Order: sequence, then C-alpha cells, then structure tokens
Amino acid sequence: MLLAACTEKPQTNAEGVKHDAVPWSGTGTQANTGTAFTAPGWKVGDKTAWEQQIKARSNGQNEYIREN
Repeated sequence: MLLAACTEKPQTNAEGVKHDAVPWSGTGTQANTGTAFTAPGWKVGDKTAWEQQIKARSNGQNEYIREN
C-alpha cells in the first residue's frame, strides 16, 4: 500500500538573503511621511526619537504601570 499525503514544499530563497534596514529608518523620507501607523512627531532616521516612541508604546501596554 502506498501512502499519498500532503508534503511540505521546499522553502528556498531564490533571491538570496535580503538584509533589513535599521528600524528607525522609517518608511518615508521626511518627518510624518510614513504609513498610517507612523507615530505623530517621529522624525525619520532619528534613533533617539525612535527609542522614545518604543518606550512610550511599551509603557502604554504595561498593565502594572496603567493600573498603578
């Protein structure tokens, strides 16, 4: 008896490795020109502003900080 089951296709990357950009580089070329998800006031390419936005976002999601 022969089993015929679904098999996973090989996951090869024909285009090679795609290196990502630094997170604070953004999607736009000027301030506030990113996507609808870009935080207002964030400056494209500003690492310090990006870190502050991430910290504010994580503090907003922290239940302990929100409740106390």
